[in-house]
Amino acid sequence: MPHVTVGAVRERAPGERRVALVPEAVTLLARAGIDVLVETGAGSGAWFTDADYTEAGAGVVPADELYARADAVLCVGPPDAESARSLRAGQTLIGLLEPLRHPALVRELAERGVRTVSLDLLPRTLSRAQSMDALTSQANVAGYKAAVLAADSYDRFFPMLTTAAGTMRPAQVLVLGAGVAGLQAIATARRLGAVVTAYDVRPESRGEVESLGARFLDIQSQAPGEPGAGQGGYARELTEEEQRAQRAALDAHIARTDIVITTAQVPGRKPPLLVTAAAVRGMKPGSVVVDLAASDLGGNVEGSEPDKTDVLAGGVTVIGAGRLPSAMATAASTAYARNLVALLRHLVRDGELVLDPADEITAALLGEASPKGGATS
Repeated sequence: MPHVTVGAVRERAPGERRVALVPEAVTLLARAGIDVLVETGAGSGAWFTDADYTEAGAGVVPADELYARADAVLCVGPPDAESARSLRAGQTLIGLLEPLRHPALVRELAERGVRTVSLDLLPRTLSRAQSMDALTSQANVAGYKAAVLAADSYDRFFPMLTTAAGTMRPAQVLVLGAGVAGLQAIATARRLGAVVTAYDVRPESRGEVESLGARFLDIQSQAPGEPGAGQGGYARELTEEEQRAQRAALDAHIARTDIVITTAQVPGRKPPLLVTAAAVRGMKPGSVVVDLAASDLGGNVEGSEPDKTDVLAGGVTVIGAGRLPSAMATAASTAYARNLVALLRHLVRDGELVLDPADEITAALLGEASPKGGATS
């Protein structure tokens, strides 16, 4: 019986510590009849050694051998130019490829006969694909880390404390965006003892916010009767007029807040601006703003920069936190690897990798049924 061989490569993007497969996943794939190769040193950023992979049953090989032998190449983010050139016709590249941001890369690979399977195209509305939902697994990590990072950067306590020296009031936290990352940030900030308020353009998210013990902030940011939900389980992108109304209504609440965590993103497009420079200037000295959407396309916070922390003249700390899953590389890699195991179990049939466009999951991953224009948080 033929065997499919998959190869997990070392990530080459600056600051990226995650790896596509962890040793635990190697064992699970072997049970499914899938052979695994791992590039030398691929797991070191997430604290997995080559010996860990060998013990789990993987072949640890140099990059050139991996590309020569693997039927499918597994990655976390899009490959760099050199790695892309190493892919050959008939191979399949699987990862968070961001095809909306890198259409030229996907087009060039397709022209060379390389098939691309992008996990970030999977709609959250496909219930049978939940175990493959890498955006959700990585957003959970990001939301948790955002709250912890905010607490570490804030020079006061998160919980209310009553001591011999008096009572310390709890931190006031505002989370903008109640998607997966936002809900995890809410839950984590609540566990740390903060008083949490949250806002999302989707009115139906109120129940999820309140179920976590947070208060839902009511703001009229859209036309009456206009739904806030978009396609594929994501929030729709607001019009420019709606965004201006939203920002104006938020400014007053931001000024009374100690911590702001923003999580709204639009796949492949510039994130919506939620917190203006004027709003940041209105915050108290010592306040902290964490922008999960910070990237080279922009962020939710005016002036935030990816992977950079700025303490402004007014004493407000602005953290551009675009790579939080990588900051928790072991946990993020483990979750991501489980997503890949679920996906490969779905795609591999009778020892062959089958990309059937008639299957709704596969069609979405190939970009033939992807959600458009939605915001994710």
